[in-house]
Amino acid sequence: MSWRDADTDAFAELLAGYCLEIQPQQQVLVRSTTLAAPLLRALQRSILAREAWPLLRPALPGLDEDFYVHARDAQLDGYSPLARAEAEQADVFLSIQAPQNTRALAGIDPQRLARATRAAAPLSELRLTKRWCGTLWPTQAGAQQAGMGFDAFAAFVRGALFLDRDDPAAAWRELGAFQAQLIERLTPARTLRIEADGTDLTLEVGGRRWANSDGRRNMPSGEVFTGPLETSANGTIRFTVPSSPGGVEVEDVTLTFRDGEVVAASAARGQEYLDRTLATDPGARRLGEIGIGTNFGITRPIGAILFDEKIGGTVHLALGRSYAETGGLNESAVHWDLICDLRRGGRLTADGVVVQEGGSFS
Repeated sequence: MSWRDADTDAFAELLAGYCLEIQPQQQVLVRSTTLAAPLLRALQRSILAREAWPLLRPALPGLDEDFYVHARDAQLDGYSPLARAEAEQADVFLSIQAPQNTRALAGIDPQRLARATRAAAPLSELRLTKRWCGTLWPTQAGAQQAGMGFDAFAAFVRGALFLDRDDPAAAWRELGAFQAQLIERLTPARTLRIEADGTDLTLEVGGRRWANSDGRRNMPSGEVFTGPLETSANGTIRFTVPSSPGGVEVEDVTLTFRDGEVVAASAARGQEYLDRTLATDPGARRLGEIGIGTNFGITRPIGAILFDEKIGGTVHLALGRSYAETGGLNESAVHWDLICDLRRGGRLTADGVVVQEGGSFS
């Protein structure tokens, strides 16, 4: 079954209720493009029903690209005082990906993107102290990126969000309970080892905190993650799932680490982007995250990291910035998730004990 009006209403309720737990009088800032108009209208109804204030910010497709092309130095290296005021005064933040062109930023110098990200970091950190969530609305561009017809893509998104379940929120709580048990197993572990075709990498996680990503911050979600010790990664890992950071296609990345730092890096496609990203700052050559995907409703990559990193039977590593909630210390303007698929003979072990093998949890 494809997408229905009832799915839009259920989606809005899932976001306003389960994900954001919107309360009366809260100011709810929602950002997307005009292509998400059906969801934005449904969200406004859901927010108003909760006696909160909907602050909708639907942007025209193409404005992000125009900004990076035309912004002057002061605009790349700073931010608007009004943006600061919004970040301080809003209570809840929701970001909805709804692209007209998934490759819109492919021609932008990654250094310009990094400068703007670095400048806006104080705003990002401020928003992270509030209630927030990121999600995706199916568009024709998203379907094309996934290599699917629109109806098939919409149905895929519906399944990934658990909107095909009788009670989506209950399904997310069930996954959250499974992930809590997984974290219980992982918390005492000190050494993780990832083995797959072209991959044999070890890293240390002793003393770091694991986070349960159960759909309340990303929708869809389905992962547990932590920040590895910054100097601990040793070995080689091959990421066979393609990545599209900033709309640039990067495929078949292989990284070799020594004492936590990338010492060799290759890509079958996107080598220039890989090299420039690693040169962004010292932290870009170290790991900020390891995550384990648990969402078996996401059966294949679609070129959107929000979905792809959650695929059940995969692990992902992020170059760059750590999340403070994990105890990670790495700092960088970069946070680039790269995915290693274990579903065809790969294995993840914790202190020598198998956690996941061949895409299944033990």
